[in-house]
Amino acid sequence: MEHKLNNYEERQVEFIKEWKNQEPSAVSQGIGKALSPLTWIAEKVIPEAAIRGLLDFSSTIAEWLTDTSDILRDGKVTSVEELKTKDLKLSDELANEVHNWAIGIATVEGGVTGTTGLPGMAADIPSIITLALRTIHKIGVCYGFEVKTKEDRDFIRSIMATSGANDMGEKLAALATLRSIEVTIAKQTWKRMAETAAQKQMSKEAAIIGLKSLAKQLGVNLTKRKALQTIPLIGGAVGAAVNGKFIQDVGWAARRASQERWLIENKKIIAV
Repeated sequence: MEHKLNNYEERQVEFIKEWKNQEPSAVSQGIGKALSPLTWIAEKVIPEAAIRGLLDFSSTIAEWLTDTSDILRDGKVTSVEELKTKDLKLSDELANEVHNWAIGIATVEGGVTGTTGLPGMAADIPSIITLALRTIHKIGVCYGFEVKTKEDRDFIRSIMATSGANDMGEKLAALATLRSIEVTIAKQTWKRMAETAAQKQMSKEAAIIGLKSLAKQLGVNLTKRKALQTIPLIGGAVGAAVNGKFIQDVGWAARRASQERWLIENKKIIAV
């Protein structure tokens, strides 16, 4: 049985729809062709295999860096779990603070590392991926969601895939994955289904394939965004702008996905 949406929640459902239908950033779509020589150089600095390793490592670091004390204080709750059912508007306000802070940090970090061209980019990529994952984790906390299960980690990666999509096809595929994870998590809220050894192995193999796909996608996305950062004279300005925009995209993906999950788990909607 679904519970009725209030006026605020109805508006957010419309915003989630708009976000889902929004084309990926024009920056990630157009700059690669215009700057193909620089893109080629950037690809050598950001190889797909390195990004794959970074995603695993950075996810662990991001979980460790995701403190909750400020969210508990500002949300006036004693546990993260309480935010799952308290008030969507409150969670949105908490997420907005986290999002804006992350954009500010990303902009400064990109400006500093961008001034040194290629060496700076090599240092920048691990930092920005870790910050992106930490932002997704922390925004999830604002809605009452902590990373505790494999499904939670898959949810985080699907948000990264959605925000890092290079075209509408990749975004739709990521959204479909996100939806299937939401359904699985919702079912497991009521009953944890037993898994056979074969199912576990298939799940493990699917995770490996998914990680490779996400690494390839992020490699293309970040390479296109950061091609101009290879030029030291303008790298600082480019690094600041690119990092800020990337975390802005990541943050909105995390917020909209978390809003939808919050509404689903509170039986307000079946899906957007």
